[in-house]
This record gives sequence, C-alpha cells and structure tokens, in this order.
Amino acid sequence: MLEELKESLVNAPIVKKGNYDYFVHPISDGVPTMKPEVLKEISKLIVKNFNIDVDKIVAIEAMGIHLATALSLETDIPFVIIRKRKYGLDGEKTIHKKTGYGESTLYVNDLHKGDRILLIDDVVSTGGTLINTIEALKEIGVDLVTIIAVLEKGEGKKIVERETGCKVNTVVKIHIENDKVVVDGVVGEDY
Repeated sequence: MLEELKESLVNAPIVKKGNYDYFVHPISDGVPTMKPEVLKEISKLIVKNFNIDVDKIVAIEAMGIHLATALSLETDIPFVIIRKRKYGLDGEKTIHKKTGYGESTLYVNDLHKGDRILLIDDVVSTGGTLINTIEALKEIGVDLVTIIAVLEKGEGKKIVERETGCKVNTVVKIHIENDKVVVDGVVGEDY
C-alpha cells in the first residue's frame, strides 16, 4: 500500500535549513509533481483507518490544502483552511506558530464551538505548528475528533501529544539517515 508514496519519499532530496534536515516532497512542499494516485491512496487509507465522523475537515495553509481537498472529495465532508492571511472576520482567531525552520502567524475563520473536526496537516516534525493550532482550536471550543499528520518525522508527534493531551495519528513514519529519507512504517501495515 502507498508504494508510489514510499518510493517518492525514499527519493526525496534533503536540504539543510540551519541544523535542520528538511526533505523536499510533494506532500510537504508541492514539488516535485504530485501524482493524483498518491492523494487518492492517502485519502482512502485515512477513511479506512481513522474516525472521520466529523462536521468539517480543517487544514493548515499551505501544505494541508491539497490533503483536505482530496479527503473532502473522498468523504463529501466540507473543509476549511487555517490561513496565513488576516481577513478581520467576526470570530477570527490568531495563531502564532514556531517550527524548527521558521515562524509565522495563522488565522482561523468559520470554526465554532462544538464543531466536530478532523484536523489534517502534511508533516509533524518538531510539533510547533500542531501544538499552536490545537491550543487555538481548543480555545474556540471545537471538538477535535481526529488529528492526522500524513508524515511523521522525529519526535514531533510525541511532543504534540505530551503538550496538548491530544492523540496525533500519522499515515507514514519516516526518518532521515545518511541524507536519505527512510520509511519506517505505514498505518495499517507496519505500525
């Protein structure tokens, strides 16, 4: 399962961002070209393995957008994007995020107390993005039914779970060794 995704991960180039090993991949960066079959496989795997009984799918701009779109098309569940642009709409919530490779501000709109959501992001690596996002969503009062990071790298998943008390699900677990991505497991198969 996910053979094309696994192969593309193994062949992903590694670049240094300071001391941080950053892999360049269509799931996390939009380059090289994303094959539709990969998004379809990921969506089907998510539907098969995780609770998708939710009102909305929520993704973080920019690299969660294609994942939310594919999952929305697979499930007929609407989605909303946490954006980098401030709109000033009523109820807009601001999130300051810090990761292993940068800082930015995000804005949440059209989420309301009691909304049952599935939060999806591309990668959990250092945990910074998910921790800040989860805390902001808790303040809004949404019901975080399912949290998914498609790719898990490093200790970020454990850090997020420890800091937020929320379970983080992942689809593919990877690590970098000798400047190469190594696939450690795929949900439903290896772990």
